[in-house]
Amino acid sequence: MSKIVLDTADIRILAAVQQNGQLSKSRLAEIVNLSPTPCWVRLGRLKKAGLIRGYSANIALDYVVNLSKVIVTISLANHRKQDFERFEKYINGEDDVIECIATGGGTDYVMKIVSKDLSSFQEMMDAMLSAELGIDRYMTYIVTREVKSISPNLTRLLPVQKN
Repeated sequence: MSKIVLDTADIRILAAVQQNGQLSKSRLAEIVNLSPTPCWVRLGRLKKAGLIRGYSANIALDYVVNLSKVIVTISLANHRKQDFERFEKYINGEDDVIECIATGGGTDYVMKIVSKDLSSFQEMMDAMLSAELGIDRYMTYIVTREVKSISPNLTRLLPVQKN
């Protein structure tokens, strides 16, 4: 995927929608310090370019329902392309897996799983193991509390623009 050239105004717009979600035309313009119409045009361009994938709410699930969060590391027995594809296809169909990243090093995948309880989590893991996905070993880590969970700060990740 080719990188898109962004200026500081674009970065301010992206940071504002990342922090606040959907905003009115006037509120977004106020936050990023641009007039409303050019700001809205820029936002439309950023959306069209695929930089904004959607909007969502960060819901405090622990206030709504009791749940169990588990981190699972997975190592596959074989490392052929079809082994990774089979595993990833299966994981993409699992609603309890809310995040899965492929990693290099001693572990192939790290997953974040949210289940209604540990029994449900174990049922999901048993089904995964029965599906013959080529799992060599896995480790589970029960989340006792979340210390930090935020989106990255865009202004710190992007290169500094020279004037």
